[in-house]
Amino acid sequence: MRRIDVIAIGIGVFAAGGVIYLFFQAVGFDGVSAGIWSQALLVAGLVGWTLTYLFRVMGKNMTYNQQVKDYEDAVLQKRLEQMTPEELEKLQQEIEQEQSTPHNHQ
Repeated sequence: MRRIDVIAIGIGVFAAGGVIYLFFQAVGFDGVSAGIWSQALLVAGLVGWTLTYLFRVMGKNMTYNQQVKDYEDAVLQKRLEQMTPEELEKLQQEIEQEQSTPHNHQ
C-alpha cells in the first residue's frame, strides 16, 4: 500500500467519524452522547478490521504468501519444462517409489 493510500484512508476514517457524529446529533442525541456513540462505532469497526487481518495472517491468506506460492509454482513448472524425458521418467519413478514405501513416524 502506498503512503498516499494510507493518508487517504486515514482522512476517510476521520471524515466518517464526523459524519456519524452529525448523524447521531441529527437523530436527537446531545453532543456528548453523539460523540461517545460515534467513537464506539469507530472503535468497533477498527477492532473488526483488525480481527479480519489477524484471521488472514493466521490462515496465511495474505497477498505476500500468495505471491510466494505463485512464484514457487512457476519455478517448479519451469524446471519441469526444462527436464529431458529421461529425467522426467526418473522423477516419476522416484515419486512412485516414495508413495509406495510406508512411512514410519515415531
